[in-house]
Amino acid sequence: MAGLTELVVATRNKKKLREIKDLLKGLPLKITSLADYPYAPRIIENGRTFQENARKKALKIAAFTGKLTLGEDSGLEVEALDGRPGIHSSRFSGKNKSDLQNNLKLLRLLAGIPLTKRKARYRCCVALADKKGLVFEAEGSCSGLIGFKMQGDSGFGYDPLFVIPKYKKTFAQLGERLKHKMSHRSRALEKLRRFITSYL
Repeated sequence: MAGLTELVVATRNKKKLREIKDLLKGLPLKITSLADYPYAPRIIENGRTFQENARKKALKIAAFTGKLTLGEDSGLEVEALDGRPGIHSSRFSGKNKSDLQNNLKLLRLLAGIPLTKRKARYRCCVALADKKGLVFEAEGSCSGLIGFKMQGDSGFGYDPLFVIPKYKKTFAQLGERLKHKMSHRSRALEKLRRFITSYL
């Protein structure tokens, strides 16, 4: 690992970390996370937007570690629910939430709503900071529909319900390879990837 720049991903979510590592593969980075920094300060995600939360994570952890830090916040916005769950996506069904509970709550709220009115988009905001402050921000989104039942076993979050109309399949059915070509996170991280290449 000698000669590699460390990039701390400000998350404890193992599935999200694995996806970010996949999407940044090939860059001369040693990617770590908050699991490697057990004494890192807790981040209260109380921003009003994904971007505010991403920025807060990046700045707080970069100041603590002195390392290049990636803050990321993402979620699902459903048109029929006025943009909910939005920034509350991961804790939609309460504090001790699970992906399954979040998905079941979404299905309950959309009961009786036809497919044409179940438009949604995944959004991802990323922020990159070093010890001096913020150096880069980007956003990516991906549009789809919310299905009537959970399908597929790949991915995480709302992937079993998020249908890509072109394929008539959910992200969880499409699998990682296809998802990584079109997802909100891949679109945001592609911009970050180009920046990091010039930054390094």
